[in-house]
Amino acid sequence: MKTNKSIITVIAIISAIVFFACQKENISSSNKPSRLTVYLTDHQTPVFDSVFIDIQKLEVKVEDDSLSNDGWFTVNIHPGVYNILRFRNGLDTLFGTTTLPNNKIRKIRFTVGTHNSVMKDNQSFPLKAKDNDRQVVVNIENSNFDIINDQVMFWIDFDAGNSIQVDNSGSGNINGFELRSHIKIFTHRNTGRIEGKVFPLAANSIVKAFIGSDTATAIPERDGEFKFVGLNAGTYSVLFDGSNDYRDTTITNVTVKTGEDTHLPAITLRQ
Repeated sequence: MKTNKSIITVIAIISAIVFFACQKENISSSNKPSRLTVYLTDHQTPVFDSVFIDIQKLEVKVEDDSLSNDGWFTVNIHPGVYNILRFRNGLDTLFGTTTLPNNKIRKIRFTVGTHNSVMKDNQSFPLKAKDNDRQVVVNIENSNFDIINDQVMFWIDFDAGNSIQVDNSGSGNINGFELRSHIKIFTHRNTGRIEGKVFPLAANSIVKAFIGSDTATAIPERDGEFKFVGLNAGTYSVLFDGSNDYRDTTITNVTVKTGEDTHLPAITLRQ
């Protein structure tokens, strides 16, 4: 029996080593061809009813001195106008795919067109993007994307709330809005999430999660559900901002852990 136990122990140790080695290979850089999958989502803004972004091109740069075009590859997307406020409460959409010679991604380059606009109080306003703001380059660290069996994936958060500013040029009145793309790259494996419900619907609540100077905004669905994604680990405060004479409520010490969902109890606002 002792011999059998020893054999079992040795097998368990070897299995653990093999498993760890496989996991390490899955998350490390390699020169093997890799399939890239990109998803699009957005942190909400209560200011606008819709935000239409003319997305024309997405490129990624991989590290390899032997590649042409300085290592830039075009991702296969459907160019066109996207209402990015549709992607809220953790909802995302498959945005683009391509095949790369390796998974050593170092940058992305995001190009928007000129057909951008916003809807506010059922009125349409132009959303202007200056020439130097129409192309955004974002550096990517290894923690910004997942690698599983040579499948690379990451999420692009357009962050409408921080990407749009009032255009007061000229007369000092609102002539429209300016687009200054504020893009965040993240993965579900390396960030955390907060989700819950808030009632009643008549409160028209806006939910904000904040830690230090960082704030994320969620607009609940009709059933009261809300969700924050792409949050860095830490201790947050969550503000339930009510309207129609409903009082605000704040929950403190909300812990967000990497790769996990934090579930909040249902919140009912009072008048």
